[in-house]
Amino acid sequence: PAPAGLPGDPDPEEAASDDSSRHGGRVRGFPHERGNWATHVYLPYTAHSEEFLELLELLLARARTYVPSLAAMEEFHLSLSQCVVLRYHWIEPFVRCLRERLAAFHRFFCVADQVKVYTNQNKTRTFIGLEVSAGHFQLLELVSEVDGVLKEFDLPTFYKDPSFHISLAWCVGDLSGRLEGQCLQELQDIVDGFEDSAFLLRVQWEQIRCKSGNKYFSFPLR
Repeated sequence: PAPAGLPGDPDPEEAASDDSSRHGGRVRGFPHERGNWATHVYLPYTAHSEEFLELLELLLARARTYVPSLAAMEEFHLSLSQCVVLRYHWIEPFVRCLRERLAAFHRFFCVADQVKVYTNQNKTRTFIGLEVSAGHFQLLELVSEVDGVLKEFDLPTFYKDPSFHISLAWCVGDLSGRLEGQCLQELQDIVDGFEDSAFLLRVQWEQIRCKSGNKYFSFPLR
């Protein structure tokens, strides 16, 4: 059962607003409620290189000929959990459980080079992402441990057959029909033909992160 009786400060509350115009038209997946902290476990990807940003610009320029409202992601990551809701006093024990379960994992490589189109569950946003084509097994092992923690807190686990990916761009609404087919093929051709793409899209994961409200927790891989 979820540790509802644990002591904790009531709520050093995050600033909350459901005015979608303040965050690009995005709509909350669940209503804000005082004391509820949106929580997400993921692998952060830092796009340092000029080559990656150049590839991203090429993909965006082509995709915007089909959907002009596409915007680049402000940061990049690969999700290991859905976005779930934690009560404030659960955060510390939740993070402690994650740290224990993830302590034994080593750094590993993935290749993310397959362009795919995604929508979120309630079809309010569409994403262009790079799906993982190598490293799937290690990611499933990580998700299994994260799911174990989520179950302890009676929270939803990850998707049954996940498509692990790094989102590159997004837009409001379900515009997947415009991006799939011809557009998707053109984007894949850009990736396949990009110089050094094989090296560029081979990612070494060095840490796992958990974001809960405005708090960040890091779990280095060995």
